[in-house]
Amino acid sequence: MEGESQGEQPAMPMAMTGGKVYGRKRPAFADEDDRPVTHLRSDDDDEEENEQDDHEGTSGRAHADENEDNEEDREDPLPSPPANSQQLPLKRPRVYAQKSPAGKSPGNQAGKSPSVAGKSPATATGAGKTNNGPGPGKTITSQGGKSPVAGKSVRSAQKSPARRTHELQNDATESVSPAPAQAATPTAQTESAGKVTAGGVLRPNYRLKYTLQGHKKSVSAVKYSPDGKWLASSSLDKTVRLWHAVDGRHHMTFRGHTQGISDVSWSSDSQFFCTGSDDMTVRIYNIHSEKAVKVLKGHTNYVFCVNFNPQSNLIVSGSFDENVRVWDVAKGQCLRVLPAHSDPVTAVCFNRDGTLIVSGSYDGLIRIWDTATGQCLKTLIDGDNPAVSHVKFSPNSKYILASTHDSTLRLWSYSSGKCLKTYTGHQNTSYCLFSAFSVTAGKWIVSASEDNKVYLWHLQTKEIVQVLDGHKDVVLAVSCHPTIDMIASGSIDSDTSIKIWVDDTGGGQK
Repeated sequence: MEGESQGEQPAMPMAMTGGKVYGRKRPAFADEDDRPVTHLRSDDDDEEENEQDDHEGTSGRAHADENEDNEEDREDPLPSPPANSQQLPLKRPRVYAQKSPAGKSPGNQAGKSPSVAGKSPATATGAGKTNNGPGPGKTITSQGGKSPVAGKSVRSAQKSPARRTHELQNDATESVSPAPAQAATPTAQTESAGKVTAGGVLRPNYRLKYTLQGHKKSVSAVKYSPDGKWLASSSLDKTVRLWHAVDGRHHMTFRGHTQGISDVSWSSDSQFFCTGSDDMTVRIYNIHSEKAVKVLKGHTNYVFCVNFNPQSNLIVSGSFDENVRVWDVAKGQCLRVLPAHSDPVTAVCFNRDGTLIVSGSYDGLIRIWDTATGQCLKTLIDGDNPAVSHVKFSPNSKYILASTHDSTLRLWSYSSGKCLKTYTGHQNTSYCLFSAFSVTAGKWIVSASEDNKVYLWHLQTKEIVQVLDGHKDVVLAVSCHPTIDMIASGSIDSDTSIKIWVDDTGGGQK
């Protein structure tokens, strides 16, 4: 079905210038999961060898011989970025996590939204007031008036507090208040600072620097722009807010959706972003205009996840209608509909050259698709089939990081279809939580958690190297800055804040 466009349509970028239910028991894994990785390889090494990925379709884990297993364990999914280089945002992927009745698919519940169930967001911080939040650093509060009650959203179903509907100029004011300089979480953060991990690398030392306030309902996603200048946040309050990444100042609020927003994704030139909403549309915005430049229609249920390809001429979206759609950005039309899963689609992501798409679903399957043909090349599935809450390619596209509702993250090899590593310790049984790769200093796996914290693991040893504690409710969204040691996290319901964590000590470097 062709998409429809609204409003002005400036030239779109065409080249590289730019939750859930069923908690399940975590399965046991083979011995190779615990093998230490003794050698790291960069992207340059990969390109010199001109390796070609195996596109043969497989179901479940592929059985590779011992030599192939050892070689894959030596490869590094997270090559350090070249100096002064620009990287694509390390995304995730979502909109509010939501709960659904056991044994039922949220997408099949008539009249119900797949968004976060529970309490309404706190409204203690009013217009013109400054709230210093639970941690150190600065608290930035956007101001504005009140508006009618908003509806439910994909990641959180709940009553919504009054929202603002004033014009942008009345909505962009914020106050900044310094807070005492101290560790955000003395027990979890400072105790590990300076200690060496099993991999011989200093642990990270992230501290809370800013608390951003402005959203009136659950924060569903946070994403840093590829150029590192901006942080975009989406919310159940039907808006996207754009913040200055370095100092946390509020820049602009984008409206247009009629229901809560579940995900946001940046174009490679950092001039456009797209959103997916419970109103069943995908919208494309220019960062300089509050109004959407295109509206893509075709999905028949909540749009839960979106992603730009590296060339920024295509958008992939996943929905509670169980389909994945590929859109032409310039024409605003749907190019292909993939009947991808048997349950709502929770995550979609392009690989680094845009030739592949990975999708995850409540049905417990991870599927890889050929972008050009729409053919399913591989299906990855774990024995116990836990619901998949988030998936994304590693920076070199050889690996896939998947979050599942058994409180486990798994690192899969694309070529062999085998699970190489698992990361545990956080909580994830009810919501679709974002996870990310951090490559600016040490190589970490970063994930949101339902115990109100953010967890960081050492990529190779799988040990928890730091826990960021400061939110007052479930942390749904995380994003890592592309060039500096900075992490953004967003929370739901009684919190609704965005927290900026910074490691200014060079943690993670030998």
